[in-house]
Amino acid sequence: MKKLFKKLIPKRILNLKHLFFAWYGAVKYKNPSEELLVIGITGTSGKSTTAYLLRQLLEQAGFVVGALSTIDFYVAGQDKLNDTKMTMLGRTAIQKYLREMVNKKCDIAIVETTSEGIIQYRHRFINYDYVLLTNLYPEHIESHGNFENYKNAKLKLFKYTANGKIKILKGEKIEKKVFVNENIEQAQEFVNFNFSKKIGFGKKGEKVFAENLDKEFVLSNIKTTTNGLDFQINDERLNTSLFGEHNALNILSAISVARELKIDWSKIKKAVKNFDGVPGRIEFIKESESFGFQVIVDYAFEPVALKSLYKVVKILNPKRVIHVCGSAGGGRDKSRREPIGKIVGKSADVCIVTNEDPYDEDPMEIIKQVSAGAKKVGKKLNNDLFEILDRGEAIQKAVDLTKKGDLILVTGKGSEQAIVVANGEKILWDDRDAIRKSLNKKKI
Repeated sequence: MKKLFKKLIPKRILNLKHLFFAWYGAVKYKNPSEELLVIGITGTSGKSTTAYLLRQLLEQAGFVVGALSTIDFYVAGQDKLNDTKMTMLGRTAIQKYLREMVNKKCDIAIVETTSEGIIQYRHRFINYDYVLLTNLYPEHIESHGNFENYKNAKLKLFKYTANGKIKILKGEKIEKKVFVNENIEQAQEFVNFNFSKKIGFGKKGEKVFAENLDKEFVLSNIKTTTNGLDFQINDERLNTSLFGEHNALNILSAISVARELKIDWSKIKKAVKNFDGVPGRIEFIKESESFGFQVIVDYAFEPVALKSLYKVVKILNPKRVIHVCGSAGGGRDKSRREPIGKIVGKSADVCIVTNEDPYDEDPMEIIKQVSAGAKKVGKKLNNDLFEILDRGEAIQKAVDLTKKGDLILVTGKGSEQAIVVANGEKILWDDRDAIRKSLNKKKI
């Protein structure tokens, strides 16, 4: 009955329910965002990682921080992995967390803000001060209809922030500021609103699409080694144990905010050097080292992210790559399934296609659609390509096949805490725990 109700009533009408709860939450918890400096982070990818890294950077500088993201819900040092399968929580939950941040003396709140959340008004009645765009490229198109609609959903957040009420915190006027990746073609559209300050960040040598910026942070001289990244931002040299050029860009975006908050370069460099790895983002499973091979868990669930991941794999130079992958169901971007199969089929020595989050779709049908891409680039079923419905069995197969010097990739879920099946039912799950269980069964 609930599904029929949703089908019969237009989405824009259904979303008014979310608008009501956004308002009610703000009233119930007495507008907590008015007592915090709120930073909204959006973009196609890199949102959660940027939020996670920015949080560490701010804490290193002495700020008390709260953050809500796909990865976790964090309030003043207390951390809870996100087990909801939602980035922007529904009903009054976001406002409840913001009030908790105020009660626990947080200075700053970081709120990962998605296009779907914006359409559902989940950002409303949050008084954002800074808003940051990590990047923008076609994704979630089946949900939005086309790229223009997807972009316009993001733009709503920037307009909303620029027009928001100016706060006074600790006697200081908080200006509305925008931070934008100036290398994206649509950058100018995101800075055209009435912000007090417009800051750009981007990679040297790539075309700049934003004009009349107040400040720029430029990434250059990126060097990747087996120990991590070494790079330059403006005239400052930095290094980190994180892998992936895309993470240099994530760090760049976080630093652009940190500098606007007057954090010294010396503190920034120390924080970047000591960054903890981000859960489920190029996360190495240390227990595999005793077997002489490596295992990486990564959230990459779409083609652009997978290509970035394979740049890291190239640096590690394993003997073989055994890749466990899948694709989401529920009508989510069906068009990316075959391309995922093609990328993994070309890049990995062995592909194991498995269940991810099927929602109401037939999981085996999704698997076959991904597998079809791998077949088109030469992989052969039950030779170097396997279709295994049970994700745990797929991971066990990868571990059993792996030899010294090899690398296992497990992608699509990262640190997510559940697999979502029919009728929205969540089955408790963590790829990292499943890998450790499989390693325990393997003999050294």
